[in-house]
Amino acid sequence: MEIGISTFLETTPDPKTGEVISHAERLRNAVEEIVLADQVGLDVYGIGEHHRPDYAGASPVVALAAAAAMTKRIRLTSAVTVLSSDDPVRVYQSFSTLDGISNGRAEIMAGRGSFVESFPLFGYSLDDYDELFEEKLELLLAIRSSEKVTWRGGHRPAIDNLGVYPRSVQNPLPVWIASGGNPQSAVRAGLLGLPIAFAIIGGMPERFAPLVELYKKAAVQAGHDPAKLQIATHSHGFVSETTEQAADSFFLPTQAQMNVIGRERGWGQHYTRATFDEARSLRGALYVGDPEYVAEKIILLRKNLGVTRFFLHVNVGTMPHREVLRAIELLGTKVAPIVRKELARIEGKE
Repeated sequence: MEIGISTFLETTPDPKTGEVISHAERLRNAVEEIVLADQVGLDVYGIGEHHRPDYAGASPVVALAAAAAMTKRIRLTSAVTVLSSDDPVRVYQSFSTLDGISNGRAEIMAGRGSFVESFPLFGYSLDDYDELFEEKLELLLAIRSSEKVTWRGGHRPAIDNLGVYPRSVQNPLPVWIASGGNPQSAVRAGLLGLPIAFAIIGGMPERFAPLVELYKKAAVQAGHDPAKLQIATHSHGFVSETTEQAADSFFLPTQAQMNVIGRERGWGQHYTRATFDEARSLRGALYVGDPEYVAEKIILLRKNLGVTRFFLHVNVGTMPHREVLRAIELLGTKVAPIVRKELARIEGKE
């Protein structure tokens, strides 16, 4: 099972001091995080694409490329690329370039985006939200499967037997489908035989089990080998030496950011410590605690959903960089070994 980090490169006001880190500093911090994650044995690092002032990740591939030459084994992925408002040709070229720099460690996680700022920014209508994604995913997959492409669609100029370069080191370049829990997305990924990543940021992770089954059923119906399917989840969390320390460090920045998003989306509820504490219970969606507790939750997730990759989203709001680095270190040196040892024991008996 792979374990890694995902981030949106938050630049929200510090909940204690009110200070706001610059986008430039947050990007440099991200490179340092990726290098550390590689050193402590984590498997993957993902950066989500956003186009708003409280995130610095407008171009994940550039930040990933900055770390590619300084790392050796960690896989580097978007988390996600908002494919609906991007050009699949440029997406492929950017990530195949990253694949070359990293010698075959690049991945694309394609999604429609839970934030929609990129649509007006790049001249697209939200009325075409679903159609844009379907069409552009089709083109992206055509590009990765063939050096020369002939393609026609409704939202982009046609391509007539043209080559797309550079070609990726990996053949094919990995493309994941990212979903927040949409059944159609699970079915689409299954029919295409693509790996899927679920964002689980609320409720109980086990409630995603029916979506996993939909995904597997669609894949089998389409003739794909179920043994080769890959399932990832992305959840918020934080690791410290003690569970109390992790909870106290993570609550205020999480509360601040969740309240901002809640106001934007009309949730109408203030994010409280009681809500937070319930979510970090054993069956909740927050992976907050000491290494043993976070490992226990990841093992339960594997049991309930059969995940092959787990992303710990660090951090949700602005936190001190040294604390984030320590959480990454603990995830790699303490949590991951516990999970791998226990899964080897359990699954070796099955």
